[in-house]
Amino acid sequence: MNLDQLEAFVHVAELSSFTRASAILGKPQPALSRLVRQLEVDLRQNLLRRNGRGVVLTETGKVLLEHSKGILHQVDVAKDALKNLQGTLDGHFRIGLVPSVARFATLALVRSFQKQFPQANITVSDGLSTYLAEWLAMGRIDAAILYDTGETPLVDKRILFTEEMFLISRAHAAVPAEIRLKDLPAYPLIIPGRLHAIRTLVEMHAAECGIQLNIALEIDAVPALLDLVEEGCGHAVLPLNAIDADPGQRRFRCTRISDPGIHSRMAIATGNQHPMSRLATRAVAMFESEIMPLYEARRRHIDSYLAP
Repeated sequence: MNLDQLEAFVHVAELSSFTRASAILGKPQPALSRLVRQLEVDLRQNLLRRNGRGVVLTETGKVLLEHSKGILHQVDVAKDALKNLQGTLDGHFRIGLVPSVARFATLALVRSFQKQFPQANITVSDGLSTYLAEWLAMGRIDAAILYDTGETPLVDKRILFTEEMFLISRAHAAVPAEIRLKDLPAYPLIIPGRLHAIRTLVEMHAAECGIQLNIALEIDAVPALLDLVEEGCGHAVLPLNAIDADPGQRRFRCTRISDPGIHSRMAIATGNQHPMSRLATRAVAMFESEIMPLYEARRRHIDSYLAP
């Protein structure tokens, strides 16, 4: 296995085509085919299935693709580290954001990065906290801003801020201004699937109080979830920034949950198995210092959403 083989495999796999990968890499298609085939021979595994429209990954290929991205990224990190010894802060910084942060922070954070590190490049990806933690462990990204749902092997986290979670209902729902956590089963919930950090947080709090949630629907995408809440299909448990980020700026009834309340913790995370470049270390420090002012500015909008 060598880097040329991995690079060829990643491009072919992501583009689902030897022809498209050949155009992107500027290498003849027969040369790419030989590289990928030799990789399959070396591993004694089929990585791709060829068909008339291109190629698709086998299960083995899917696993190797995730690791290959991390390996190639770490090679880039090593090259950047050597360049940085000359005093320049160039290279490529990759960060992952959970969607709730990506919506309000991406533009400002990218602007700050480009201003402070004009010779460097940045890639911003969004994804669920579970996936971001996996990408960090594999070395595919340098840092992430994600929900802290407990100990995560191979990942170091520092808490940035906490958010209170509210019961979200349609605008004129007959719901009191405040409910106790033990009363939550009285409300059919529209809630993300089990891979979603919000689901984990709500279920952890419910389990600690010995209650079982009344789950009506599982919907991962927050905009679609809010559509169903507006239709009266159930209620949601979300932080208020999810309402503030609603593209339609619709009105919902937001009810405080107490005794005890539910709070999510947002953390900045880095992998502890891969060396950080000087650029990544500086960029993480910058993001950590700037995310709080962005969050506080966002908080100024929330009071109008609370149920009277």
